[in-house]
Amino acid sequence: MESQSQKKSLDRINSVQEPACTNPSCFFCTMNEQDPSLRKAKLARCFKEMPLRDDQEHVLVLRGIWNIAMTQPDDPEFPSLGVFDCMGKLILRAVNDKEWLLRDQNIYIPYYAAHVIGSYTMNKVQFAEKAVKSNVVLPLIELLRGKISWVEQRVAVRSLGHLASHARTFEAIAEHEVEIIKLAMEIACNCIKTVYRRFIGVKDSKRVKYHSDLLTTGLGDLEIENRKAEEWASQLQCWSLHLLNCFACKGRSLNLICNKHFLKELGGMWGGLANCASPGGIGCIRTLCNFKTGRESLANSKEVIEILCNISRSSDDWQCLAIDCLLLLLKDTDTRYIVINTAALSLADLVELRSLNERKKVGEAVTQALLQDYHKIKYGDLKLSSQDAERALKETWDLMVERRKREELMSEEELKKRKNLVGMLKQEGNKKFWSGHIEKAVTRYTKALDLCPSKMRKERLVLYSNRAQGYLLLNNPEAVISDTTRALCLSTTANPHRKSLWRRAQAYDMKGLAKESLMDCLMFINGRMKAEKTKTAKIPYFAARMIHKQMNATWLFATVAKSKDKHEAEVEKPKVLEHGEDQCQVTEIRERNALFFARFSSRWIVYGRGTEK
Repeated sequence: MESQSQKKSLDRINSVQEPACTNPSCFFCTMNEQDPSLRKAKLARCFKEMPLRDDQEHVLVLRGIWNIAMTQPDDPEFPSLGVFDCMGKLILRAVNDKEWLLRDQNIYIPYYAAHVIGSYTMNKVQFAEKAVKSNVVLPLIELLRGKISWVEQRVAVRSLGHLASHARTFEAIAEHEVEIIKLAMEIACNCIKTVYRRFIGVKDSKRVKYHSDLLTTGLGDLEIENRKAEEWASQLQCWSLHLLNCFACKGRSLNLICNKHFLKELGGMWGGLANCASPGGIGCIRTLCNFKTGRESLANSKEVIEILCNISRSSDDWQCLAIDCLLLLLKDTDTRYIVINTAALSLADLVELRSLNERKKVGEAVTQALLQDYHKIKYGDLKLSSQDAERALKETWDLMVERRKREELMSEEELKKRKNLVGMLKQEGNKKFWSGHIEKAVTRYTKALDLCPSKMRKERLVLYSNRAQGYLLLNNPEAVISDTTRALCLSTTANPHRKSLWRRAQAYDMKGLAKESLMDCLMFINGRMKAEKTKTAKIPYFAARMIHKQMNATWLFATVAKSKDKHEAEVEKPKVLEHGEDQCQVTEIRERNALFFARFSSRWIVYGRGTEK
């Protein structure tokens, strides 16, 4: 029996049809058939004949099927009647017959056909098996090869990713393993550049019309079109990574995936704000860490390790994955001493992190990984190539082992004396800070931290944050990131210390790490909004300016846009199906989010520039 939502979808489509229809194979008339058995027979014939007929209504029919597949992906009716065979044949006809493809509105057909396959195979493994038996894999690979355009590549990689994610259909995809992996890697590395050069970087009057129509469904202005294109470009990259991950999680073709150049690019791939639900490259890296080949390749990529270290000390949604990657690399004796020289400095700042998301005792896991063979270093049996790493391990040992032992033996009176002395040193540090003696203030805060008992988490949080402000004024961003991260570990995940977030955002900005700075900035604003608990809460002007700057720097197309400005003569021309490209004015995209935040601000609020009492 036809569902209510199906009827509503088709009623909207049928409203544009002629009242009297003489076509015996009309899809819309068939859907209105009241006899269920007769309707099924007609639908099966319709799906069988559609790839063989030339009909101007094909696009309208495909859009109707697409709408039903999107809203009811688990409905078994169409998959049981041959929709997959129909979609696969339509894609092959589009790829092999360019004259037919460019006739009427047929250019839209391969997009909708691949999308229908992906929607129906997303959840139900039974539907995925039907799709494979209907030979949809080769038509989808043709689109993945870029036979038409990046728009069709996007829906093809989505469909192949769904098929590869089901255990019972994975082998059908794996038959073309090497080609699919190479294509997915190429798309992941180049799709942002492709979308910019063939769409975003083209004047709106010269853009491929059917691309614009698909992006906005015929509604919306240039800004919406650009924003949607950015979202689709991010999805194309992330879905390519998901397809690779389906092979990587089974340990397949790791020698291809662990290409040195690709790993270097992989660390910088993220879903962005347009696709924040995807772990991006960090998800693939986490999977590779499960295998010896993956760990060895990652350990030898300095760029990847540095990216993991930065994410592990940030407000990134995937901070936990980055920490996991580093811990797995440290636990492997073959990669430990390659990674520890870089990772020790970052992980040492996380040893007091109690929980992260739903995970408990994260700091304890970090401490164990760092100190698992510290006795060898302590007694001279082992020497690291980095003195800074050895110092970080020694500080971790002193903080998490030696200090706790000493404090367990302290009397209540001695602890009270220390607490009073810490308070005096903090006040002295504050006075030195406000009088302009920043280095002396930092020294006072350091002495207070050395004396402050471990259980006084709140007092230590303030001391770390105050010292970070001193380092910020002394132009020492690495020390700021270290101290603010330690302060945030002492605060709670639900209510992170806002001043530390803002100071770390400034430090990351000083280092040119725009994404990390942006994430901290957004967390700072989110915390401020929660604290004020009013509908009229204003975003500080200084924070709006920082977000404006980092939004522009982390814009998905920022790198390729700069490259195009510098090398205008090297811009590749689009394919025959696409009608040329030129430099477009993309100011609206680069400033839209900043204007959104800035409009809430009307005054300068000096926040995070002083010390806490």
